[in-house]
Amino acid sequence: MCNNRIKTANLLLDKIEANIPNKDLQKSSVSKSTIGWQLDHSLKVFNAVCEWTINSNPKDYKRKFNFWRTLLFTLNYMPRGKAKAPKIVQPPEVVLDADLYSQLKTARNHLNTLATLPKTVYFKHFFFGKLSKKQTLRFLQMHTHHHLKIVRDILK
Repeated sequence: MCNNRIKTANLLLDKIEANIPNKDLQKSSVSKSTIGWQLDHSLKVFNAVCEWTINSNPKDYKRKFNFWRTLLFTLNYMPRGKAKAPKIVQPPEVVLDADLYSQLKTARNHLNTLATLPKTVYFKHFFFGKLSKKQTLRFLQMHTHHHLKIVRDILK
């Protein structure tokens, strides 16, 4: 099951890479930020979540019910404009191609590492609680897809 999630995550990273040439485009009716901001933010979240998960102690994971996680994961939906990105995952004023490619390489390496780890490695999300490896990959898929939808809307 996690292999499919890793394949899906890799496909989403491919879509991020395909949109790097459009990084300077913006449509204020869709978002205040550029496509580059969306891509950079997605990669920063992706890498931060992966690092946290890779460094977690699988023995500390304990499954716990979370209503909002269950609802939003079931709907495969992240609402727009409801959360503000923490400073650590906010892109710089100027997003550079080289930075995006570097973050993409790191993200792909993280996925390879995650594939080898036990299913009880976890990420502690501020809203969804502790996410198992499977749930973490699902969160990364939903978050990345959410920002790629914004990119698609900017390109329309």
